[in-house]
Amino acid sequence: MNLNFNINIKRSILLLLLATTASSWSQDNTVAVPDNFRNYASADTTNIADIGWKSFFRENDLTQLIDEALAKNNDLQIAEKNIEIANLQYKQARLGNIPQVNAYANAATNRLSENSLNGQSTNALLGKKHLEDYSAGLNLSWEADIWGKIRNRKKGGLAGYMQTKEAKKALQTAVVANVSNGFYDLLMLDAQLEIARKTLTLSDSTVFVVGLQYDAGQVTLLAKQQTEAQRLVAAQLIPQIEQQIQIQENALSVLAGRFPQSQERSSLLNNLAIQENLSAGIPAQLLSKRPDVKSAELAVDVANAKVGVAKASLYPSLNITAATGVNSFELNNWFNIPASLFGTVAGGLTAPLFNGKRLRTQYEVAKAEREQAILNFKQTVIVAVSEVSNALVSIDKLEKEYTIADERVGTLKKSITNANLLFKNGMATYLEVIVAQSNLLQAELELAAIRKERLSANVGLYRALGGGWQ
Repeated sequence: MNLNFNINIKRSILLLLLATTASSWSQDNTVAVPDNFRNYASADTTNIADIGWKSFFRENDLTQLIDEALAKNNDLQIAEKNIEIANLQYKQARLGNIPQVNAYANAATNRLSENSLNGQSTNALLGKKHLEDYSAGLNLSWEADIWGKIRNRKKGGLAGYMQTKEAKKALQTAVVANVSNGFYDLLMLDAQLEIARKTLTLSDSTVFVVGLQYDAGQVTLLAKQQTEAQRLVAAQLIPQIEQQIQIQENALSVLAGRFPQSQERSSLLNNLAIQENLSAGIPAQLLSKRPDVKSAELAVDVANAKVGVAKASLYPSLNITAATGVNSFELNNWFNIPASLFGTVAGGLTAPLFNGKRLRTQYEVAKAEREQAILNFKQTVIVAVSEVSNALVSIDKLEKEYTIADERVGTLKKSITNANLLFKNGMATYLEVIVAQSNLLQAELELAAIRKERLSANVGLYRALGGGWQ
């Protein structure tokens, strides 16, 4: 009878282990990434993500600002605390296989009823009306990890710890990218402010000339009013841009973890070198280089570990307890060794009965959350590949756009010179001068914006490939 019982128990355990293993095997968290990024066919695995941000960004003003942001940014400090918490939780999970041992010491006295059997017996044997009890010792409890519950908790704790580290890296890449883009925005606004001031100076000279012609009766009041209105267009831009500069400085201050203040800088937008021919590598590299992708993959490991814990909770648990110490009903004999020594050892199986449905529901929820984590991982990879593709096409098209815009500015500068000469010689109207000035102002503002976007496209590619946390 006992032999058959043991065989059935072993057979059940084997079947459950196979079921657990098959369940983990059935999960497909692999992602088939394309061989190349869209419109970017290359077998070269050289990748700018391997470059540290201090080598990628070469402007001293910018690197100092990034250094400050990485040291003081509050979101990064919060992420660091998340890492500390996850590390403590992992250390706690690692102690799951270690028996719990507690020390205790108790002293008690019990006044027995004189009319009770215990009271009369105690009085007859000991000559006492009360019974004392003194004990001290150690309690031990340990759960055998039959179904891998503790093992999966360890795996989940480790994956959770690694996930928080990758989350911090992903946050750092975002901080580096945001600071650099904000800095380039600031330099663009500086350039646009200088353009507006030069245009205002040019408009002042035009207004002066038209004013002289009006006084001489050579042009009408309408001409004077329109040239003054054109001057006010450039004048109005100056406070607008100055407002945007202060707002941008405030945004950079927040990223750097400080209260709003001015941002010292000596760099000029037109003096910044734009790096060309940046290597993007191949899409498969994103799985190992992008922190958010690795974080999403680790989230699948965390969810899978939770499934293992939830499944193990459905099965009986084997608990072993033990106690040892000294016990006596007289204080002077409490630590009389070996007479006062005692010890107990017990083992038992605990199986869920009435709460089995609740545990089954928890298991189904854990499986659904695992599927959710797998889908999120796949979506993160798709988004990563898309972001790199977007950055690559932006770089390509912005290079062409900048060339055209620069040529346009050069042409309009010549037209301004010609318009002014013709106007002074009476061969062009004031309207032609106004139109030429307006076109040049708009073209130069657009050229500064395109140059900034071109710099930001490099930053976008660097971040999309996983650079910025090294």
